[in-house]
Amino acid sequence: MNVTEAVTTRRSVRHFLDKPVDLETIRRVMDTARWSPSGCNYQPWQATIVTGQPLADLRARIAGKPMGELEYSWDAPAAHPEYKERLNGISKGMFEAMGIARDDGPARMAAMARNTTNFDAPALLLCYFPRFMLEPQWSDTGMWLQTVALLLREEGLDSCFQEFMAFYANEIREFLGLDHESTMFFCGMAIGYRDPDMPVNTFERERVPLDEQVKFLGFE
Repeated sequence: MNVTEAVTTRRSVRHFLDKPVDLETIRRVMDTARWSPSGCNYQPWQATIVTGQPLADLRARIAGKPMGELEYSWDAPAAHPEYKERLNGISKGMFEAMGIARDDGPARMAAMARNTTNFDAPALLLCYFPRFMLEPQWSDTGMWLQTVALLLREEGLDSCFQEFMAFYANEIREFLGLDHESTMFFCGMAIGYRDPDMPVNTFERERVPLDEQVKFLGFE
């Protein structure tokens, strides 16, 4: 698989096969991802990857617990109509693929609650870093996570970025033995093999046309 294929076939997978992920494969991905871009070579990202009984224990720890307060905001753009429209578009496609009507509140909530089980993925990456890291280091961490996702595709694996897991930052830090005051929990990443027969993994997504996002100056 070349880079273009990895980029265009990567998507947020929300239904995984019941198939374990091999440790050597994950180690190979994570070892290569160390070469992601990093301003000043700070390499701020840290992670723990869990599977098997530890993952089951974590899910049991957060099961049924109310969502906590977020320590950062991911939905600020939704206050602007242009970006709200993009959010509504992807939500519409996802819920329609699952056969959930717009006015079916309980079914929508149940679908969102599957985030707490990481869509039954066999492995989960938990990403965190020191709290003193600022915006450039958050950006570096995002580039690292994307690199991980693309390397997973090269291995035939799939993923789903889960900022939703930040609602349970306190429980996750306690589970991992991380200090609450000095550690920022960022996100989870569900890892496994996609179920190709599930519509939630195949519905069409839209991207903004190139010329609306990128300008080209000085080219012939």
